[in-house]
Parts: sequence; C-alpha cells; structure tokens
Amino acid sequence: MAFKFQGFDFLHLDSSLTEEELLVRRTAREFVDANVIPIIEESFREGRFPRELVAPMGELGFYGASLEGYGCAGMSNVEYGLVMQELERGDSGLRSFVSVQSALVMYPIYTFGSEDQKNTWLPALASGEKLGCFGLTEPGFGSNPAGMTTRARQTADGYILNGEKMWITSGTIADVAVVWARLEDEKGNLREGADSVRGFLIETDRPGFSAQDIHGKWSLRASVTSGLTLEDVHVPAASLMPGATSLKAALMCLNQARYGISWGAIGAAMDCYSTALNYAKTRKQFHNQPIASHQLVQEKLVWMASEIAKAQLLSLQVGRLKDAGKAGHQHISMAKRNNVWMALECARLARDILGANGVTEDFPVMRHSMNLESVKTYEGTHDIHTLVIGQSLTGIGAY
Repeated sequence: MAFKFQGFDFLHLDSSLTEEELLVRRTAREFVDANVIPIIEESFREGRFPRELVAPMGELGFYGASLEGYGCAGMSNVEYGLVMQELERGDSGLRSFVSVQSALVMYPIYTFGSEDQKNTWLPALASGEKLGCFGLTEPGFGSNPAGMTTRARQTADGYILNGEKMWITSGTIADVAVVWARLEDEKGNLREGADSVRGFLIETDRPGFSAQDIHGKWSLRASVTSGLTLEDVHVPAASLMPGATSLKAALMCLNQARYGISWGAIGAAMDCYSTALNYAKTRKQFHNQPIASHQLVQEKLVWMASEIAKAQLLSLQVGRLKDAGKAGHQHISMAKRNNVWMALECARLARDILGANGVTEDFPVMRHSMNLESVKTYEGTHDIHTLVIGQSLTGIGAY
C-alpha cells in the first residue's frame, strides 16, 4: 500500500530555495513518483537493478549533475543534493548507482583526468550510454584504504595491475572502472606512503579483468554490488589519470559521494515519516480512534519531524558552503554521519508505528531500513566520521 507523498517542509525551507532549485527538485520528484515507486518493491524483492531507468535519468541530467561541460548539467551543489534526496526517497540502491556514476567515476575523471580521458568518457557517462564503477575497497581494507594491496607495476608501455576489490557498486555492469592501486618499486615491493597510490581508468573488457556479483544481500537489493579481480591486467600509460597522484585524490572522490548521501538519507527519512503519519491517521484501534491520537505515537512522529527538519538545515547549509567553495571535509562528514543515523532511526520508528504491517513490502519502511544499514557503513562508517569530526575539533587524530 502506498500513500501519496506530500513533501516535508515544517520549517518552510522552500522559501530559502531558488526557482531553479525548486524546479530541479520537482523534476526529480515527478520522475521518482512516475518511474521508481511503481517498480521498486518488485525490483528489491527480485534483487534486480532497474536498468530501464538508466537512459531516462541520463536524459534528465542526473549523472555528474554538478559538473560543467562535457554533456553535464552544470547544476549547483544544492540542486544536485535535491536530486539525490528524491532518488533515495525512491530507493537507496538507485541513489547509490547515480552517486557512483557521478561522484566516484565522473568526478575523478573530471578532476584528475587528461583532456583526452574527459572527452572520451564524460559525455558517454553523462548520457548513461556508458556506466562506471569505483574500485578502492578491498576484501581486507575498508575503513583503512591506505592499506590496499592492489599493485601496479610500471612497464615500458604502461602498467600491469594485480589485486582484488570488494563491495563495488555497478561492478558487473560497468564499462570502465576507476581503480586505485599502489605502485611497485624497482624490486617489486609495494611502495609506502599515501603518494604511492595512483588512479587508473580500466576498460572492463581488458584481458585479466573480471567482476562477480555479490549475492545474498538483504540490503541495496535493487543495486548491483560486485567484487573485482585483476590478474595481470595490462593498461597503456594513457590509462593513468595524471592528477590522481596520491590517496588524497581517492578520498576527495569519497567526499563528493558523502555529500550526496547526506541529502539522500533525508529522502529515505521523509518517505518513512510520510508513510508513518498517513498510516497513523488512518489506522484505528481502541474505541475506533486513529492511533495518531495516542500520545506515544505522536511522540515518535514529533521526533522524526524534528530530526528531519534539522537534517534539512544541515545539508542545505553544507550545500551553500560547497557552492561557495567553503565546505570542509569535516562539514560533509557531520552531514553524512548525522543524517544517515537520523534516517535509520526514522525507519525504525516508522516500522514501530506500522506494527506488523511495517515488515511487509506493502509499505516501503522495512526496505528503507535494510538499505540504510548499508548506507550507514559505506563511504565512511558512522564511527570513522566521528573520528574525522573529532580530529577537526581537537587537532588530534584518534584512528
């Protein structure tokens, strides 16, 4: 059962948005209502990525939306955030796909790539004609990417890469992979230090490159999650992104993705709140009264509304800072950490209000809850972002 989403603007924040921002949000909202909501429960149940939505989202300019030129929409960061909000209101898996295509594939090519790499890949990625993935996390290294063991050995005409990557969104459907590897020294040993890491653009049909879907997920089931294996994958020197000369470059990409996640989580929370509010007003118990008349139910709704409103203020301010070139990684960490935690708590409270109905696919709440368990972990766990913010406050790293 689906209730019509009416939006959430308790603090009248729409008055702080420009006409262009409102138009972008309306376009994304209408797309989600017409194309995502009708199919997403079935896609989630079947573990199927809705590939049919790829081209339409490209036509609307959702991929690399905040980049300029090369077929990209050139949206502001706030506009891009509003798109992410609406997509995750539909489903975290779909927003994850767009986040990876935009922040983890197109952004590094745009920021660190050569002009030839930009011209070759960005227009095709912006339209959805080509898809990409981002290979940083490894089976043994997630929160500590500096420990990566994927290696790149320089040859006379390029590089040979060996290693494994894990938990890679879009891995088996990607045409190009942004892969991060550590250079070998002249003795074949891995070089030490953050500046030993390089970023490569690898066509996924190269010999030695393979991808395998990860099955058995209870989260992000409408998104493709894969493992990558590189066995003596030879790439030409032109595959190296010239500006990606350290681990810092990879972390800059993650920062872009985290920013979008902070907005996306608001969308999931809004959907859970809207569902719970409508259900509480129509579900009757005890003397044929709606459960919305009960004090404890109202307390849950008030908590959700308060936290969503605060999250909106947080992401909007960080977006404004980002558009002004003043957003630090600590600001984005705070937004990602707070908003995903808030959204997961909203999902749990909404499930509580819906009772047994909350665990069925008749309502989106349990799907959001399962998805958000992954969102809380990827692109920096809740605890890692705590330490990022703590270091910013104290000047002392506690990793």
